[in-house]
Amino acid sequence: MYLLASAKRGTLYTGVTSDLIQRVWQHREHLAQGFTERYGVDRLVWYEQHETMESAIQREKKIKKWNREWKIQLIEENNPE
Repeated sequence: MYLLASAKRGTLYTGVTSDLIQRVWQHREHLAQGFTERYGVDRLVWYEQHETMESAIQREKKIKKWNREWKIQLIEENNPE
């Protein structure tokens, strides 16, 4: 489960993957068509690992419902720059 941003306090994207390194590379190379490509969202700003894909998806759905400030607070608590 991960969060990407276009810039500090920029556009945010919440995603889930079984291969974070590969997925971030795809976003940075703009191979992931859609929202992230359209808005230039390609900076990994936060992630967490889960034991199962099911738990990662549940967490992703929960965080997607959060308001923007809660997401930014989560990012800045663990990644102040």
